[in-house]
Order: sequence, then C-alpha cells, then structure tokens
Amino acid sequence: MGENSIMNGKSNMGRTIIRTAALMAVFTLISKLLGFVREMVIAGVFGTSYIVDAYVMAQSIPDMLFGGIFAAVGTTYMPIFSEVRTKSGIEEGDKFTSRLVNIAVIIAAVLSISGILLSGSITKFIAPNFSQETAQLTSFYLKITFGYMVFMCASSIFDAYLRYNGIFLHPIIAGYMQNIGVIIMAAASAYTSHYFFAFGILLGYGLRFLYQIIILKKIGYHHYRSISIKGEIGQILTLALPVFIGAYVSQINAYVDKNLASGLGEGSVAALNYGYILITFITGFTSTIIVTVIYPQIIKAANDEEWKLFNVIADKGINLIMIIAVPFSFGAMLFAEDVVHIVYERGAFDENAAMLTGTAFFFYACGLVFIALNEFLVQIYYSLKDMKTPIKCAATGVAVNICLNLLLVGRMAHGGLALATSAAALVNFILLAVFLAGKHKKVAILKSKSKILKIFVSAATAVATAGIVRGGLAEAVLMPRTAYFAIAVVAACAVYVMLLAVFKVDEVKMFRDIVKK
Repeated sequence: MGENSIMNGKSNMGRTIIRTAALMAVFTLISKLLGFVREMVIAGVFGTSYIVDAYVMAQSIPDMLFGGIFAAVGTTYMPIFSEVRTKSGIEEGDKFTSRLVNIAVIIAAVLSISGILLSGSITKFIAPNFSQETAQLTSFYLKITFGYMVFMCASSIFDAYLRYNGIFLHPIIAGYMQNIGVIIMAAASAYTSHYFFAFGILLGYGLRFLYQIIILKKIGYHHYRSISIKGEIGQILTLALPVFIGAYVSQINAYVDKNLASGLGEGSVAALNYGYILITFITGFTSTIIVTVIYPQIIKAANDEEWKLFNVIADKGINLIMIIAVPFSFGAMLFAEDVVHIVYERGAFDENAAMLTGTAFFFYACGLVFIALNEFLVQIYYSLKDMKTPIKCAATGVAVNICLNLLLVGRMAHGGLALATSAAALVNFILLAVFLAGKHKKVAILKSKSKILKIFVSAATAVATAGIVRGGLAEAVLMPRTAYFAIAVVAACAVYVMLLAVFKVDEVKMFRDIVKK
C-alpha cells in the first residue's frame, strides 16, 4: 500500500473509529442502565435475603471456574480466523468458525453436565460457611446456571465474528437480552416461587444467543456441522492457554491486595473495591471501547503484512486512548474526594467510608493511563499471535505489586496497596513497549513524542483550570457539590479541546467533524 493512500485513509479511519466508539459508548451506557434496573428489580423482590446470596454465588461459580477459558478462546479466535479468511475466503472462514463453535459447545456441555451432577459438592467447597438452607438453594440454582455455559461459549466466538466484520453495536444489544431475561424471571418469581429466579440467567443467555443467530443469518453466515481439532483449531487451543493463564495472573494481583487489606482496619477491602470499580468504569467507557473497535483492524493489517497501515492504526489507537485517559487520570486525582462523594455517599456510606474510598481512588488514578494503554498493547501482541510475552510482563508486574504491597502497606495502609497496583501497571507498560520494539521490529508505536507531550500539557492545564474554577465557585457561591464539580468539568473540557486545537493534535478535528455531522 502506497504512502499517499495510507495518509489519505488515516483521517477517514480515525473518524470511523471515533464515530463507532461514540456509538458504542451510548449503547454501553444503556446496557449499564438496564443492569441498574435489573438490580433494582432483584432488590425490590428479594432484598438482601439468602435467596440473593444463593443466586449471586450460583451465577459467579460457572464463570469463575470456566468463563476464563471461553473468553480466552474468543480472544485468540480472531487472529486465526482472519488468517484463514484472508488466505482461503469467506466460506472457509465460516467452516473454521463452525468447527470451533461445535467443539466448544461439546466441551461446554460436558462441563455443564459435570457441574450439574457435582453442584452440591461444588457449593460446599466454594461456600462452606453457607447455612444449610442457603447451600441447598445454591446447589439447586447451580444446576440451572451451569446450563448457560453452552450458550456462553458460542456467544463469545460469535461476538468476535461480528466484530471482525465491523458489527460492534449488535453484540452490545445482544447483551441487553441477558438483563431482560433476569428481569422477567425475577418479576415472575415474585408471583410464583423463588426457585424460578435462576432460570432468568439461562433465559437471558438463550435470548442473547437467539439474537446473535438472527444477525449472523442477516450478514450471510453459514454454519457447518463438521468437527475437527486439527490445523487451525489446534492452534487456537494452543494460543488460548497463555491468554487464559494471563487472565488469572491478573486475578492474583486482586487477591493479594484484598488479602493484605483484610488485615487492616474495617472497610479497607471495601474501599479498594469501590475505588477500583470507578477506575474500571472509566476504562470501560474509554479504552475498552477503542480497543474493541481497533483490534479487528490491526489483525487484518497484520495478516496482510501491511505494516505501515498496522502502525498507523496502532498509533491512532494509542493517541485516542491517551487523549481520553490522561485528563481522566489527572482529574480523578484532583477531584477524587468529589467523585467519591457524588457517586457513593448516601445511606450507610458515611464520611469515613468516603475518605477511605477517596484515598484508594486517588492512588489507583495514578496508574489509570498505564492500565488503559496496557489493555491496548496486549491486544497488539495478540494480533501478532504472540501470547506468551504479555504473560511474562504481567508476571513481572505481579511480582512488583507484591513487593511494593509489602513495602507500602505498613506506611500507607490501603492507599499503599492501590499505589503499588499503579506502579505495577507502569512497569508492565514499560516491559510491553520495550519487548514490542525488540521482538517485533516492523511494529512502531509511540512515534510522535511531541504529540504525547502536547496531550499531557493540555490535560494538566485543563485540570488545573478546573481546580481553580471549583475553588473559586466554592468561595463565591453556595451550591451543591455536584454543581461545583459539573461546572469545573465543563470548564476543563473547553480548555482541553482549545489547547489540543492550538497544538494541532489532529484527532480533535476528527471529533469536531463528527459532532457537526
């Protein structure tokens, strides 16, 4: 591909990424609101009774035991599928997808039957402190929830298939079906029996799967009945194992943090959890969406060996993530107290809880940029079918996190644990970037150092302006805390966009063009 065509397509590509990401953010917000409605219905029908305890445990056990396996298969599917489709055409791509789905469904069915037969033993092992009544209900619910694994494994692969074909909104809409199924059965249980409650999960995944089948047929997908573990299927199973291990390496971080926090004062574990929820909420609406949109594009470029195009797309993704994550990081650190008060402080969440959570949120926010960038860099490795290097980097990050935890927890309590997580994210980012440059010479990222500097300067100036506005308003006018915060955020956005335009950061023009349209 010529240099001119790449540069001519760069602007249109950026607009497409931003437009799709914006639409995904809207649809994801609707999904979050629907999830909130689901929780309201459950709370209204069952409150905080043992029924909800049994339901939550029965819902989490199958995902905890096997969800990571199917997620890993879904992640590694796309690079291999792209290679098959590029070399052999659409029909062979569909045959490959069919074989993978068929094998995954068979494995899921075996695991589901095993889980159903052993539901009582699994409940006793994972939740030994449950009362007899709660344990019996959990065991019954498990017999139902293990059934949704068949739908879950197929859905994870079909989601990847749709995204590869540029269909990003329908997988989110399909996710609505899960919430709708739970809402329907929760409401029905109020008038019948709570034993029907868990059928909502099965119904939800069934509706999601049915919706996916309808969309797949519309775009021309054909499913075949063939089964084989040779060739590319075997390659996927080989590649999925490192991804699966990598996911559980990240879980070690969370376990170590919570384990050490449990030895601190009351509320430390909860504060870490609430603080990190805010971080994941931010990344879920920013970097995760951008990664979802860009991942299929870099896979296609890698399989076509269009390295100039690959680097353009990767660079665009990093720039977009930094444009969003850097001001969020600075803003979260400056307004940690305000954010926690606005989001959480009500009912039993008192001033002390807000202070504990604010501390955790502040130190997590220090590493927000690196957490967001790491997610994207890992996907770059996956597109290159290098699944082992991210594990090595993540394992090193875990070691750093544990060492810093032990060093800081005595001096900074739970704040030290959050800071250690941020420092580990920085180390992980450095290792990912260094190994990428050393092992994959054709890949060039972080090329525009001046643009990165401009983003940081613009973000710092904008957030500082917000702080001045917030302080001035607090002294001059009596308003609710939310009003101070909202006005300060608007001022920061205006300054940030203006400075990026002055510095001629081209992504700003793309945002402006999309808003005009």
